[in-house]
Amino acid sequence: MRTRDLIVEFPTVTMDTPALEAARLLAERDLPGLILVDDAGLPVCILPGTQVLRLAVPAYCREDPALARVVDEAHADLFLRQLGGRTVRECLPEQSRELPVADMTATVLELAALMARTRSPLVAVVDDGRLAGAVTLQSLLDRALEL
Repeated sequence: MRTRDLIVEFPTVTMDTPALEAARLLAERDLPGLILVDDAGLPVCILPGTQVLRLAVPAYCREDPALARVVDEAHADLFLRQLGGRTVRECLPEQSRELPVADMTATVLELAALMARTRSPLVAVVDDGRLAGAVTLQSLLDRALEL
């Protein structure tokens, strides 16, 4: 089985996409992450949903989980509003790692190794110099377990 057997169309965002819009896209489509593209439409980063979430969670709650417990439920339920006018640019991981990008001929094992190495639940697929779609961890596992 090759990438071409697993690829699906996948939404993208840019650096200037509002972070709240990115969070809605993740939620509405039940996505593990998003593909961040440049002006040419090529992937520059895979943005796991946890990075968007990280921007919304107050730093004091990330650093000391006990402090998250003292926030009353009514206010805790509204934490995503912290995204306000922030953009995807602000959600980017601090360290740049290997970009999880594959071509149409990669095998399932190559895709799995790339996901494991980059800790990404998503691999962008580039074909003929353009983004063709993505392979998600879920679809890779579904298909690999069928064999």
